[in-house]
Amino acid sequence: MAPTRTAKPRRARGADSARRAVLKRTTKETNICVDWTLDGTGRTHIKTPIPFLDHMLDLLGRHGFFDLTIKAVGDTHIDDHHTVEDIGIVLGDALKQALGDKKSIRRFGFASVPLDETLAQVTVDLSGRPYLVYNAQLPNRRIKDFDLYLFQDFFEAFVARGAFNLHINVLYGRNPHHIIEATFKAFARALDQATSLDPRVKGVLSTKGSL
Repeated sequence: MAPTRTAKPRRARGADSARRAVLKRTTKETNICVDWTLDGTGRTHIKTPIPFLDHMLDLLGRHGFFDLTIKAVGDTHIDDHHTVEDIGIVLGDALKQALGDKKSIRRFGFASVPLDETLAQVTVDLSGRPYLVYNAQLPNRRIKDFDLYLFQDFFEAFVARGAFNLHINVLYGRNPHHIIEATFKAFARALDQATSLDPRVKGVLSTKGSL
């Protein structure tokens, strides 16, 4: 029997209940628009100047069951760094805004995802305290002309602006594409779990009473 997925609980309909963020950030280096609905179905529309980044961001939306639109342009004729990092910044801001008061969220999420010879494990805590642990050893630094090391900068920016704790551990892997792809799939599933609403959680899941 095929495994079933428990639907992500949704808030009641209402003007302030959508758990959605629409943000735009413009600098001299980049122009980025993000539309993110947490309680989605995995519909994505991703357009950046970096095809491999598009592929990873598409995985984030699809495997997290988020409705996610990202449109970005940047000074990639100079370097990809500004565009990759700034998308992380806007996604972090969007996550924080979409979560709102964080009432009834499960807060913690974990996923272990294999991709052929690779196994990636990701743990999320929507704690309000930004911290990244990134353990992903890559046998090669580049796929075509793209510097895979920039994904650490992406996650650092995402975590700092989203104010959450993220542990990424790739236990093993040989193919760099598989390593990064498994990481994004695991991150998506862990974030889906952490952002999901649980009717058993009254207020926020913290002894302090706030996140």
